[in-house]
Amino acid sequence: MEETSFVIPISLIFVLLHTLPILTLSPPTSPSKSPLPSPSTPSSSTLDPKQLRALQSLNIPTSKDPCTTPKTLQNVIHCDNSKPFHHLTSLHLINCSDDVSLSITALKSLSTLQDLQFINCPIAPVSFPSELASNLKSFTCFNSLRKLTGVFLSHLVNVTDLNVTGVPIKASGPVIILAHLKKVNKVTISNANLTGNLPGKSWNSNISHIDLSKNHLKGKIPNSITELENLYSLDLSSNQLTGELPTSIGDLIELRNLSVSSNSLSGSIPESIVSMPSLVYLDLSSNQFNGSIPKFLADMKSLKYLNLERNNFQGILPFNSSFIKRLEVFKIGENANLCYNHTTLSSKMKLGISPCDKNGLPISPPTKSPSSDDDYSGDDSDDDSSSEDSTSKKSGGHHGPNKVVLGVAIALSSIVFLIIFLILLSRRCA
Repeated sequence: MEETSFVIPISLIFVLLHTLPILTLSPPTSPSKSPLPSPSTPSSSTLDPKQLRALQSLNIPTSKDPCTTPKTLQNVIHCDNSKPFHHLTSLHLINCSDDVSLSITALKSLSTLQDLQFINCPIAPVSFPSELASNLKSFTCFNSLRKLTGVFLSHLVNVTDLNVTGVPIKASGPVIILAHLKKVNKVTISNANLTGNLPGKSWNSNISHIDLSKNHLKGKIPNSITELENLYSLDLSSNQLTGELPTSIGDLIELRNLSVSSNSLSGSIPESIVSMPSLVYLDLSSNQFNGSIPKFLADMKSLKYLNLERNNFQGILPFNSSFIKRLEVFKIGENANLCYNHTTLSSKMKLGISPCDKNGLPISPPTKSPSSDDDYSGDDSDDDSSSEDSTSKKSGGHHGPNKVVLGVAIALSSIVFLIIFLILLSRRCA
């Protein structure tokens, strides 16, 4: 029994010695250093892996799921609900860094986009893959992509909302672009160095918003624009347009905003404008419009903004004070041959034109005292202050001589006192 009991411990020791090297191959790990799965790794994203890599190439953070991350000052992302992975439907790149660049590979992966916006992203432009170009419904380029071409924009054949602002466009005219955009509903091509003439019949009949302002467009405004019965906003300001407003402009019965300012348009204001019941904003300033200002403008109940300044209008202003006060903005100045009836309108309204004489012609502002009713005097508070000034001048007229006499008396008294003082001083010294 003793030998048996002695052999067993030795055998156990032998086994333990042989198993120790095996145990040491897997050293124990500290709980504090054990690797934990990170929820922010790309593998946790619900977005299609190809599109995830495309976002990474655009320096868009993807540590969290882009489809669930709130919008930031740098980007806005929206995804669909497709499975097993979501796909991008909207991407807004805002205030891009200088090292962002577009690649054909990345853009091909983003072909599911329907809304793409570049805002303050002056990065080098690149041609869109055909699938992406045809899928886009909305495209915005604001101070971005450095430059564009009319051919590039014409490939966005299914776009309904096009906004290109502050980006030079190389094209022979807007027709190169709009002739291919048969579904466009809102178009803004502003401050884009666009040349040529306005399109004739290339407009989508359902278009509701046209803004071609701040370009170099020439020629006349075509009558075809007045056939766009759903148009509610038309801005052709700051171009080089000539001719007259179409006489059929009143056919745009849905129009709310009309601006053709800063062109070289001439002629009179078409009478058909009175047939535009929804017109709120009318800006014809800085042109060469002439003739008399039609009185029917005062019958337009929706009108709130009326700017007719810097033109060649003539005659008597036909509006009364109640109409002018109803407007939020009214500008009529710098029409040298235009005047107002001072028996109907007060000079306090600051119209910027002269009153009329008995023949209905402008007269120079009267050179009378500031208290005269015919003078341009601003508001009532100015009148009060001027009346106070005149009162003080009148009172000064009554008391002025007394002050002079008093001053002379004081001067003479001083001289007499000085003489007496010198006489007394000379006697003492003697």
